Amino acid sequence: MESLSIALFLLLAVVVSGAGARMLPVAIPTPLVQIALGALIGLSTSYRVELDPELFLFLFLPPLLFLDGWRIPKDELLKDLPTVVELALGLVLLTVIGMGFFIHWMIPAMPLAVAFALAAVVSPTDPIAVSAIAARVPIPKRMMHILEGESLLNDASGLVCLRFAIAAALTGSFSAGTAALNFLWVAGAGMATGVLVTLAVTRAKAWVTRRWGEETGSQILVSLLIPFGAYLLAEHLHASGILAAVAAGVTMTYAEISRQAMAVTRMRRNSVWDTVQFALNGIIFVLLGEQLPAILGGAQRTVALTGHGSPWWLAAYVLAIVAGLGALRFLWVWTSLHLTILRKRGGSDDTDNPGWRLVAAMSFAGVRGAITLAGVVTLPLTMGDGSPFPARDLAIFLAAGVIIASLLLASIALPILLKGLTMPQEPSKLAEEDMARIATAEAAIRAIERHQHALAEDHDDPDLYAAAGARAMEVYRDRIEARTANAPGQSREQDRLNTELRLVGVRAERARLTELIRTRAIGSETARKLARELDLAEARHHG
Repeated sequence: MESLSIALFLLLAVVVSGAGARMLPVAIPTPLVQIALGALIGLSTSYRVELDPELFLFLFLPPLLFLDGWRIPKDELLKDLPTVVELALGLVLLTVIGMGFFIHWMIPAMPLAVAFALAAVVSPTDPIAVSAIAARVPIPKRMMHILEGESLLNDASGLVCLRFAIAAALTGSFSAGTAALNFLWVAGAGMATGVLVTLAVTRAKAWVTRRWGEETGSQILVSLLIPFGAYLLAEHLHASGILAAVAAGVTMTYAEISRQAMAVTRMRRNSVWDTVQFALNGIIFVLLGEQLPAILGGAQRTVALTGHGSPWWLAAYVLAIVAGLGALRFLWVWTSLHLTILRKRGGSDDTDNPGWRLVAAMSFAGVRGAITLAGVVTLPLTMGDGSPFPARDLAIFLAAGVIIASLLLASIALPILLKGLTMPQEPSKLAEEDMARIATAEAAIRAIERHQHALAEDHDDPDLYAAAGARAMEVYRDRIEARTANAPGQSREQDRLNTELRLVGVRAERARLTELIRTRAIGSETARKLARELDLAEARHHG
């Protein structure tokens, strides 16, 4: 009962922190508000959340990584794939090796394998924290796509490196050749498991739906279970459950294209997953805050491991690690961007949008967040012989410090660097969008004409069906005319005006519906149906 009460209390804290972040006069990122609220909870209550490493990993990471893989824009990711791969794989490997040796050199009391484990958990970045920081300063879409793709891949690569580092710490031995072969199995089998689980589940779901119809609730529940199923099966095969969850999410995109669920199922499922993502990310940051008093309380004991007496040495270590991570990231980002998307610009001396600002923004956007905390608490509590895992508390303290320091630095620097920043131009998508809208409208007109004629042949009043068909086709003909008769700029302006006027109408309908409900002129069933239609119309025009 106590565990359930704590879980509910954490969820309440996430809700309060989300509202509090919007109420504050200064733009403070939501993750920082959640950490502060968690610290307040930790200081004001006698309850302590005991984090079971394996349970924490299993509950939080599979759904978050699955959702990242599912929602990330695949085409945009493929366009900048060289940049993403260089950041997500090359930079992670450089960070693990470089920062691992640096941390061990700086803190000799931390064994090299544990230093590599700490470097592995601070290598993944968190785009959700970045978007929260830059909420009031829009991030260029192309930059956000690169950050999302980098995060998706470096979450997996960083956590796989963590797995090898922990194995080396527990066994006391490490063989590069064995690790390379093991990595191929762990990565390959993990990704294959994720793909196969998603394909099997979606095909089975489609078969059941065709024979017995679709139930929205069960469809949503199945989507929630897929990442856990893929993770468990991969771990049972001694492969990477993390990569299985990512691969399952990516596969979900393509599986859905050929076996679409009903519109109402997709809308409700998106809402459920938005809630899951908000809750899990929020709980992770609140938990970090809740653990902070105990982490800081043990700072004197922790710093003793390093051979120093003052806890301020821990702050110095955190700043040194953040500086090392920042320097490595800046050099790698500068090299990577100048080899890829900045190469065609003819240099970076553009006064309106200099290359250095883009490199600096990408560097500061390497914020550590939920995955780092989730990874560091999975360090084992004990060694194989039952003795305490060496420097575990120190690693957790340093990882928590890196998360908070990177969030603070990014919240100050990113709004300044992002103001007015634009990425190198991509080919315009307006022509592609217009072509798609015209093609779908023409297909709709042909289908309506065929259905109208079929209905008119089977019934006695053909004029009724002709009139109804004409009204239905008029919407699509207007769409085609708007995109063929007008210049692209005019059609965009016309779309904007149409949307604005339609939303004005929807709001007036909603206000009048509210009056009818208040005066009990209509029943609750009618009111619910009309409100649902207005919600769909408003969502469509806002989208």
